[in-house]
Amino acid sequence: MDQFIADCNDSAESYLLPLYFIVSLGCYGLLMVGVGLMQFPTCPNEAVLLQQDVVEAKQFLKHNGVDVGSD
Repeated sequence: MDQFIADCNDSAESYLLPLYFIVSLGCYGLLMVGVGLMQFPTCPNEAVLLQQDVVEAKQFLKHNGVDVGSD
C-alpha cells in the first residue's frame, strides 16, 4: 500500500488533479446555469405590465420633445 501511495505522489498526473477539479467545477456551473435557463419561469402578467410601461415611457418622452422613433 505504501508503494502505491509513493507511486501516485511521484507521478505527473497528481499535479493535474487541481486543474481537473477546477475544470469539472466549471462544467458543473455551466450545466446548472443551462438548466436554470431552460426552467426559467415565464410571467405573462409581468410581460403585459412591461409593455404598458414601455408605451407610457414613449408617450412621456414624445410629450417632452424626444424623438423615440416610429411606433
